Amino acid sequence: MQNAEKCESGKVYVYNLPEMLNKDLLNKCHELDPWHSLCNAVSNNRFGPRATGLAGIVPANLVPAWYWTDMHAGEIIYHARILNYKCRTMDPELARVFYIPFYAGIAVQKYLFTNSSARDRDWHCETMLRWVQNQPYWRRFNGSDHFIMLGRVTWDFRRSNDADWGTSFINMPLMQNIIRLTIEQSQWDPLDVGVPYPTGFHPRSASEVHQWQNFVRTRKRKTLFAFAGGKRPGMKNDFRSLLLSYCYKESDSCRVVDCGRTRCQDGTSAILEAFIDSDFCLQPRGDSYTRRSQFDCMLAGSIPVFFWKNGIYDQYQWFLPGDPQSFSVFIDHRDVRNGATSIRRVLEIFSREEVRRMREKVIDSIPKFVYADPSQGLDVSIDAVDIAIDGVLRRFKEQRGGRKSNTTKEASETASII
Repeated sequence: MQNAEKCESGKVYVYNLPEMLNKDLLNKCHELDPWHSLCNAVSNNRFGPRATGLAGIVPANLVPAWYWTDMHAGEIIYHARILNYKCRTMDPELARVFYIPFYAGIAVQKYLFTNSSARDRDWHCETMLRWVQNQPYWRRFNGSDHFIMLGRVTWDFRRSNDADWGTSFINMPLMQNIIRLTIEQSQWDPLDVGVPYPTGFHPRSASEVHQWQNFVRTRKRKTLFAFAGGKRPGMKNDFRSLLLSYCYKESDSCRVVDCGRTRCQDGTSAILEAFIDSDFCLQPRGDSYTRRSQFDCMLAGSIPVFFWKNGIYDQYQWFLPGDPQSFSVFIDHRDVRNGATSIRRVLEIFSREEVRRMREKVIDSIPKFVYADPSQGLDVSIDAVDIAIDGVLRRFKEQRGGRKSNTTKEASETASII
């Protein structure tokens, strides 16, 4: 973690955007979703409603650190934290990078599920880019020292033509140099950086993080594996439906939370209890390559079982161990679908010592993917925001160093030719 006085990787300047691009969107929280108000989701200083039904499931003194946080709340969470970031500067002349606190995902959400026009879906994004383009520090490196947090998966911002889903935000010319922190990155775009989905646990101190780690480390787990998910009736060859059916048949080994019967959105005590009571948790793809449940699972100290390699293994490199086999299990979805592989038999092969080692890797990663409660971060520890911002700072520092080195080398070569 950077020393607050030294800030060796540099400092962050936060733009003061027009409020219609962030704060005003929250003030109109009842208009953000076509089906229901999101005011509850953005309550409690951005973490959502306080979690209920956790008595007897988690340690009593940690219950206040739990919320049912919306998985798309990242834009608000990052903004609040960066405003109090230890290496924030109020002087743009001293900044290495510039943070744009635009709530792009929240702005576009109300238009995603209605009969909206491409212009509607792009309006806030275009307005922000026009504003930032006129800032003097944008011109310094043409935006390459700027970054933004996107609270939805990257694909929601990559519309290629007007008839497609989402906004064309990332494809707009002025976005071509900006680093994007996003809960699911494109594997083919080096400016995308995958950051963890928000979970429901927001520790108030480093000691609470350590207590939670010890709790899940010493938990007596009763079930081999768990699965939480719901069927997608309109989806061809829905793999989640297959896993649900499998778990019901393997009820002695699998604990299932059927989200067709239990409300699972943004968390539930049933999911948390299933994960903390199981050695492994099944993690198919979500509606895109990743799903929030991957982090809910690991937060509970359960070892994730993946069925696609282009999911989490290509994401979150700053936050998870470099060797996927050290903290997870991979079973090819095709082998499961055609009956060539039994999930239960694969998981039963692991010895207790192997399970312990993998679980320890998962538990060691918990501080790196939780989002802390204090606006200034944890006292003597780091969380996901610290890692993300420090990563952006280091990345730009290295890029600038490379450019200077190349410039010096080119000048030297030119001089030798002359």
